Amino acid sequence: MIRGRIKHLLHCMFFLLFIFFFLVFAGAINLDDKEKEFIDPWENYGVFGALILYILRLLTLLTIPQVLCNFAGLTLFNAFPGKIRLKSSPLLAPFICIRVVTRGDFPKLVKDNVNRNMNKCIDVGMENFMIEVVTDKAINLPKHRKVREVVVPSDYQTKSGALFKARALQYCLEDQVNILTETDWIVHLDEETLLTENSLRGILNFVMDGQYQFGQGLITYANEQIVNWLTTLADSFRVADDMGKLRLQFYLFHKPLFSWKGSYVVTQVSAEKKVSFDNGLDGSVAEDCFFAMKAYKEGYTFNFVEGEMWEKSPFTLWDFMQQRKRWIQGILLVVHSKEIPLVNNVFLAISCYSWVTLPLSTSNVVLAALCPIPCPQFLDIACGFTAAVNIYMYIFGVIKSFPVHRFGPLKFILFVGGALATIPLNIVIENIAVIWGMLGKKHKFYIVNKEIKTPVTV
Repeated sequence: MIRGRIKHLLHCMFFLLFIFFFLVFAGAINLDDKEKEFIDPWENYGVFGALILYILRLLTLLTIPQVLCNFAGLTLFNAFPGKIRLKSSPLLAPFICIRVVTRGDFPKLVKDNVNRNMNKCIDVGMENFMIEVVTDKAINLPKHRKVREVVVPSDYQTKSGALFKARALQYCLEDQVNILTETDWIVHLDEETLLTENSLRGILNFVMDGQYQFGQGLITYANEQIVNWLTTLADSFRVADDMGKLRLQFYLFHKPLFSWKGSYVVTQVSAEKKVSFDNGLDGSVAEDCFFAMKAYKEGYTFNFVEGEMWEKSPFTLWDFMQQRKRWIQGILLVVHSKEIPLVNNVFLAISCYSWVTLPLSTSNVVLAALCPIPCPQFLDIACGFTAAVNIYMYIFGVIKSFPVHRFGPLKFILFVGGALATIPLNIVIENIAVIWGMLGKKHKFYIVNKEIKTPVTV
């Protein structure tokens, strides 16, 4: 615990120094008192040109709420908590259903992960649990008293016409299918998600506390075999995002101000049934986001679950881009839904539109050099602070995913350099995904390949 606090203190010091030196390098903070050359934008670029340049510069402020939350989350709460300690015996925990939803395209992956997750639960000392696989296509899992396979009938329809993963999740809640009681708990996983002992201890502490109806924890992507280094290093940002704004919104506000992810979700059965996944077509593309905002609207409370789970980043850049495209389309549908009041999705909407306007705000990188404009210092500092925090999040994601003690200092430096080198590529992919998402068909659900092909030796 003390070692973790020292690490956290060093991380905070480095974070603040990084931001300061970045602001100096970017010219937002002037240390030598030299006056900047004044450029009259109205004369140089014309009224229309100057207005466009200032509007593009102001668009970067849309990211300020989530940047501030990421900064606060990474500094206010210990970023290196270490091993999670159980607060009570796992034998006293309420019943937990570990629910995996799959289309059934990767049966070997599902079978292997069910086996691994089962063993991990047993290692932690859990007794009151089962693993439930909900699938569109039969997988034929081996019979086991703690494993249940639920095949969603092809003719099943929800009342609102929900599709894709939302349809399967809703099927589990139907009275004739559900075998859980109102006080039981569900841990939602994707088919490739692997439990760790730390995450299971965190879940046990969360459900035994019972104070909050919904919870979510950290997912990392650089574990075991890494299939695609580019996408894995790019996803280091998501690791920092979990440790930043996700922790802050749940620890401080206990609300999904910026929504949440669809995996490593812990829910109480009674609350999940009342919120439901039967939310029509608009709630089917990003069913996790719609569910969270609906639960927020109905007054349920959330908390962060300690411990991390393991997943894999997309194996190809095509899958990576398709994944982002679906997210932006699904979140836009949630933001524009009449079922979610503005008071509940205001932060999500600001975050979403900062993403939608990414192609415009990205242009500032080039325009700031080609067409400089004088701005108030607070705007220069805000833009510089935003860039510094976002860049540091890649570094922090590497610190959490590739710890120095595991890989050594040389490899660690290479990983940091690799993550920073992926930023331009990531920006290009995100821009393409945004434009494609805005122009393409909205109600589609792309399935990312998650099964590693084992080479066959002849």
